[in-house]
Amino acid sequence: MPAAPKPSFRRRFENLEAKRESLLARLANLGDRVNQHPGHKRALMLLNASFRRAKIAQRASVLQAAEWLIDVLERLTFLV
Repeated sequence: MPAAPKPSFRRRFENLEAKRESLLARLANLGDRVNQHPGHKRALMLLNASFRRAKIAQRASVLQAAEWLIDVLERLTFLV
């Protein structure tokens, strides 16, 4: 059995951009109370500046960190 072909650079780039857009939408849906939390600013920084600065191989890890932080912020909204 031949190994599955590795996705092209363009496909990986598009997948990461789609994931980033979905995380930005999740962050936007959290509401105004979370906007004042320092974690909100950090999540935006991860999704914008850090994501753009990172090499393509590192971008998945940046998105994973941002996703974790958004999960924490979502849990905080349920507690308050």
